[in-house]
Amino acid sequence: MAALQATPPALSTAIAAFVGLALIGGLIGSVGTVVVRRLRNPVGKYRLLYGAVLFPYAVLSYGVLALTGSGAALLTALPIPELLDGVLSQFVTFLAAGCIWLISYLPTVRGVRDVRDLDLTTSTAISKMTRYIVILCLVLTIVISPIQLVSLESSPLIFGIGFVVLIVGLLYASPWLIPVLRSTSTPTGERADRITQLCSRAGLNVRDTRVLDTESEETASTIVRGPPNYRRLFVTSTFLEVFDDETATAILAIEAGRLRTHVFEIRLAAVLVGGITLLASVIGGGPRWPLLGVSLGSILLGFGLARRRICAADDYAVEQVGQTTVTDALNEYADVHALEPPRRRIPNPLSITVPLGDRIDRIQSTSGS
Repeated sequence: MAALQATPPALSTAIAAFVGLALIGGLIGSVGTVVVRRLRNPVGKYRLLYGAVLFPYAVLSYGVLALTGSGAALLTALPIPELLDGVLSQFVTFLAAGCIWLISYLPTVRGVRDVRDLDLTTSTAISKMTRYIVILCLVLTIVISPIQLVSLESSPLIFGIGFVVLIVGLLYASPWLIPVLRSTSTPTGERADRITQLCSRAGLNVRDTRVLDTESEETASTIVRGPPNYRRLFVTSTFLEVFDDETATAILAIEAGRLRTHVFEIRLAAVLVGGITLLASVIGGGPRWPLLGVSLGSILLGFGLARRRICAADDYAVEQVGQTTVTDALNEYADVHALEPPRRRIPNPLSITVPLGDRIDRIQSTSGS
């Protein structure tokens, strides 16, 4: 990774690169939020804006800053010990990319607040995002620094293995990382008893639970992370407040179904195999076109299998709580988030998920057939 970096540019050049990338990011965020607010189903389009435009741009910005050595250039004016120079340069590079994400995210806060009618101030949203970015940059710097010692060009296999271990390790460490990145609490008393009962009815087996504070964002969601022998359930405070027991059980049953059908692992494997073979083809680690074919094929196959597994998880939830309860729960989930369940007329082979509206229609048609 370090071997790919060019000679660090002058400080003025590094600053100009950061400012230019930040201005473009702010423009993308501003134009994006204006366009999204005029579209049908703006909440769903905001999610697409974040996932398909702003996040990839932040990753691209990191790549530009890392390959040009801008992080090291920004530290030239400081008396940094040589031993820490590489680590601090990496942290500054991550932090600069995080700032670019923050700048592109800022123009969208007001739009999201308006379309969802949230009582969320811009300062609160930015402060939470800033905390998340700073801590995430610190974590990424700590775990990625050892990989910098390996040359991608001279040891692509070792580098690839190290990269896979890094990503899998980070994801399986999520039960402990998420509480560091976000405000969480341990449920007690009646709340803890209720969560236990909901999980039991849904067939969801987890080791423990944490509640994410989402009072301002009003995001009602769940997520299960961790290795197979340590599954931790994260539920938002809004989830517990707005959903009754039937709706909450149905959503948790879908989560249980996704664990049983290994949706997360399939997605991860597809991305890792596709990304590593693509990287190998770019750096000349093997026959270029066959590797590109393997990369594209693994992504198409993996994403297609993941979509089928998502449907299988919905079927599991139907077995647990019934078709009507599941469809009502998905519709209520959409209502809480001011989201019109999207439907796709033309299948997208590169989609990693199934549109919510298509899932609802499928459950209803399958039950009625």
